[in-house]
Amino acid sequence: MKPEIVNQVITTVSDTIALKVIEDTTAELGPPPAKFVYMVLGSEGRKEQTLLTDQDNAIIYEDKANEQRETVRAYFLKFAEIVSDRLNDIGFSFCEGGFMAKNPKWTHSLSHWKRNYVQWMTDSNPETGMQFAASFDCRYLYGDPTIMDELHEFLAVELQKPVDRFFHYMAVNALQYEPPLTFFNNIRTFAHGKQQVFNLKRTMSPIVDLVRMYALKHRIFATNTGERLEALKAEGVFTEREAQELLQSYYYLMGVRLKKQAVQIISDKVEPDNYLDPKTLTKVEQVTLKEIFKVISDFQLKIKVGFTKSLG
Repeated sequence: MKPEIVNQVITTVSDTIALKVIEDTTAELGPPPAKFVYMVLGSEGRKEQTLLTDQDNAIIYEDKANEQRETVRAYFLKFAEIVSDRLNDIGFSFCEGGFMAKNPKWTHSLSHWKRNYVQWMTDSNPETGMQFAASFDCRYLYGDPTIMDELHEFLAVELQKPVDRFFHYMAVNALQYEPPLTFFNNIRTFAHGKQQVFNLKRTMSPIVDLVRMYALKHRIFATNTGERLEALKAEGVFTEREAQELLQSYYYLMGVRLKKQAVQIISDKVEPDNYLDPKTLTKVEQVTLKEIFKVISDFQLKIKVGFTKSLG
C-alpha cells in the first residue's frame, strides 16, 4: 500500500479517537463558555503520523470581556488536561517537548495566539526557528472553523511584511540536519545497541522543513507535505521534476519507516522506533537511499543560496 495512504489511515484513526475523547469531555464539563478550536500540530497536523507518535495539540478560544477571561481560561485548561490525559492513557503519549493543550502555553485566546505568531516571526533566532516550526503545521480538528480561518487570514497579512529574519532562521532550521552520506558515498551510521543505524525521522525532516518554508513564503496554508508540494508546483515555485523528486524521496523514506515500524510491532514484538540499519536493506534499496540523500542535499544548497545568502 502507498505510504501516503497508510498515513491517511493512521491519521483518520487518530482523529476519530481524539474527536470521541473531546466530545465525551465536553459532555462531562458542560457547554464551553466560548467558541474555540482544538487543533493538532506537527506530524498529526500534517496528516503524516507513523506507528510511533505522540501528542501535539493546542486550543484557540475566542476573546471575551475582561470579567469572563479567567472563567473561560479555567474551563479550557481543565478541558485540555482531561483530553490530553485520556489520550495518553489510550496510547498517544505526552509530548516530551510539552507541545500540548494541557500546557498553559498552548491554550490561549485568539488575540494571544496572534501575538505569539508575530513574536515568533519578528523576534526570530535559531532556537525559536527550530522550536516553533511545527506550530505552522496547525490543522483544525474540532470546534469553530472560523477561528482557524481568522488565524490564517491574519498570518497571510503578516507574512507579506518584511520577515526576512524569520525565513533566515527557518532556513537554518531546515539545514541543521544533513543527509547521512559520507564523502565516499556511504551511508553514515552511529551505534545503537548492537547495530549501526541512522535516524529515518531526522533524515526526512529537511524535506518537511524546506517544503514548509516555501509554503509559508507563498502563504499556502495546506499542512500536508504532499499537498504543499502540489500547491507550490501549481504556483510555479517548483518545476514538475523538482516536485516529483521531493515527493518520491519523501514517500520512499516514509514507506521504509512505516514498514520497519510494522515489522517491529508485528514480528519483533518490540516498541517501534525510527532507527534503521542499512545492512538490513537490499543493495537496490541502499542505492535508492543514497540518491535520495543527494536530492535532499541539492535542495538544501538551493535554500542556502536563496534564504541564508551563504554558501558556507
